[in-house]
Amino acid sequence: MPKKVAIILINYKDYANRFLPDCLASLRAQDYAGEKEIFIVDNASSEASYNFLKTSVPEAQIICNKNNDGFAKGNNDAMNLALALNFDYIILFNMDTIITPKAISEMVLAAESDARIGAVQARLMLHPKTDKVNSLGNSTHFLGFGYCVGYREAYKETDNSLKEIFYPSGAAVLFKAAALKKVGLFDESLWMYNEDQDLGWRIWLQGYSCVLAPQAVVYHKYEFSRSISKYYWMDRNRTIVLLKNYSCLTLILISPALILMEIGLLIFSLQNGSFKEKLKVWAYFLNIKNWFRIIRARKIIQKNRLTKEGKILKMISAKIWYQEVGSFKLRLANIVFSIYWSIVKLILKLLSFPT
Repeated sequence: MPKKVAIILINYKDYANRFLPDCLASLRAQDYAGEKEIFIVDNASSEASYNFLKTSVPEAQIICNKNNDGFAKGNNDAMNLALALNFDYIILFNMDTIITPKAISEMVLAAESDARIGAVQARLMLHPKTDKVNSLGNSTHFLGFGYCVGYREAYKETDNSLKEIFYPSGAAVLFKAAALKKVGLFDESLWMYNEDQDLGWRIWLQGYSCVLAPQAVVYHKYEFSRSISKYYWMDRNRTIVLLKNYSCLTLILISPALILMEIGLLIFSLQNGSFKEKLKVWAYFLNIKNWFRIIRARKIIQKNRLTKEGKILKMISAKIWYQEVGSFKLRLANIVFSIYWSIVKLILKLLSFPT
């Protein structure tokens, strides 16, 4: 019997006016034979935005949020509703995507191929440069930096089998409802950025896996934002994710590298004008209330974890690679961090840390 699929889109201000027509047309053209329903979360909802959505997508359930509640809570609002309505699979698509007709069918097929799979990312390609990769899954550096695998590379269709990834992009991902009920949803305190990294990490810790389904193709009208404000969320959130999900011993061993990175990021912030954002990050971690919240979340995650730390560490990268960023200093740092990470893993092995 075909499984029920909930499809979730997030709107913010004029986002739907710019991107919904193409996205909606591609969703309506899906060949998936099972039941599917669209849920649209309208962040910072207005009468105009609601009316536009209701007129454009009369078949959708629309959730109106008075404020811009961010990517994490916006999706959680719809996911909680979908879970209450007993959908089997929940798929998140960015509204600036075009979904190929077989994409949902391929994502469901991948999810049903193995009971251990908790999340399935589609193969994200750029648009209009549709021969270039946006994301073949996402990787995590051991200091918490997340980045897209294969970004801007030409896709080589030599192997279209499922591939394990550290975490899926929230732009085009299927979650099993059963996995979400066990693992939980997005951490709403992250608000935006790294929430998919955190959830993917927790999926692995709970004994599930995250995979890429290369035959499920989604085109993404991706634009790299250079907004200074994003540095606050990315820098703060990567640290929160590390503090929640690593074992205590791993955190102790990487702490010298974290301190060294802080010095480097401070210098970087002075050079690129994001120093005020860096100060905001430090202010966040100087607030004891925030530590209580992080520690509470960490206790739950570590208590319920089923996957040994060694398996997680094997998937974590020693290389920092960011789209739009590249320099001699970064290449040199990658060499140093690669050596450091190798030493950390060797120490854990010598201490007979579980692998």
